[in-house]
Amino acid sequence: MRLEKCWFCSSTVYPGHGIQFVRNDAKVFRFCRSKCHKNFKMKRNPRKVKWTKAYRRLHGKDMTQDATFEFERKRNRPERYDRNVTENTLKAIKKIDKVRVDREARHHKERMKGKKEQLRKEGVRELDQSIHMIKAPAALLEDPSLTIPKLKVKVSQDKAEATRMEE
Repeated sequence: MRLEKCWFCSSTVYPGHGIQFVRNDAKVFRFCRSKCHKNFKMKRNPRKVKWTKAYRRLHGKDMTQDATFEFERKRNRPERYDRNVTENTLKAIKKIDKVRVDREARHHKERMKGKKEQLRKEGVRELDQSIHMIKAPAALLEDPSLTIPKLKVKVSQDKAEATRMEE
């Protein structure tokens, strides 16, 4: 089963899915869905459309240089079956997947490194801008009209009301 990549968003196109467009110069473009095909026809650049893989790689959202991605490339030449080679390949695939996951986790950690400091600064800025909405506790003690009054309500039930509630 041959899995193709969408020309626009780089997602996987499974057999029997998507749209194939052949230009006059015989260049073949495969699209995973009509959304990608329409964006291609509108001559949009995938590097400028935020939801594409190209945009994410260009702007540092996804990893770009990782040797484990090279294992995903197509190989169209037939290989002679060898049990040892197959066994070693399956072991290597597990190791490659583990390496890829570790690198992605490291990449995500690196990207999120300054997030806590940024959130703290935003909170301080918001507090500075809206400090007039907050009153000091001492001011609340001096002027009780600033607080919400606490109402004490007595609830008494008559027998007639209790029987109506049960019915």
